[in-house]
Parts: sequence; structure tokens; C-alpha cells
Amino acid sequence: MANKHQGSCLCGRVKYELSGDFQSFFLCHCIRCQKDTGSAHAANLFSKASTLTWLKGESDVKTYQHPNSMHAKSFCQICGSALPTIAESINSAVVPAGSLDSIISIEPTAKIFVGSSANWSRNLDNVPSYEELPGQVKN
Repeated sequence: MANKHQGSCLCGRVKYELSGDFQSFFLCHCIRCQKDTGSAHAANLFSKASTLTWLKGESDVKTYQHPNSMHAKSFCQICGSALPTIAESINSAVVPAGSLDSIISIEPTAKIFVGSSANWSRNLDNVPSYEELPGQVKN
């Protein structure tokens, strides 16, 4: 029996379940993923031959397909959270890792398109880490 994974958007209007196993988990540094996440990379899991079921809020899900490319992004039209997309060209569900409420049992497979990495994201080993927002920026 296939694994079941649950996920949702930030505002909670959309909930989904994916039945299937993840074969790969890519951290994509391409320019398109930087633009659509507003961050250094996208973190997407790929599942072939899986079933995506919208449990709640399917009418709030919108999909943007970038012209002349395989790049697509589904999102909640209320809060903007990234949500799974069915990529028919590769017969896979593409699931943003951050949208999952279930524990992910697969480690990232690879960083891809690293030649396009944002210059500010390349040497982060010496950047301080905090459990929460640091005091100097709190109001």
C-alpha cells in the first residue's frame, strides 16, 4: 500500500492528501524557483504514479504555468502558499516540502541548477543561527 502524506496551506483553507511514495527531493536554485519562492531555492518532492486528492478548498487552488517551459506553481489564492502541482510531462506530483504536514522520510536528493544560485546564498556556514527572531529586530 502506498504511503499517504497530508498537507495544507498557511491559512488552512486548502488541505490535500497524496497517496504514493516520493522518489526524489530536489533543492532547485534556478532563477524561476528563486522568483516563485522569493528565496534562495525551492524544495520540491517528486512522486510518480501517485494520487493527489484535495480534501478541502480545491476551488482556492490556482496554478501558474510559465510560458514555454515545464515550470508551474500551484498556490492558495487566499494566502499564497505553495501547493502540489501535477506535472503531466513527467508523470509526477511535485510537492513543495513546506506544504506538508506529515513528516518527510526522504532526505534531499540533490541541489540542482546551483550555477544560478543567488550570490548571497552561497556561503552561509558562518551566519549566526537563532531559535527565534533575534532581540535586535524585535519590536
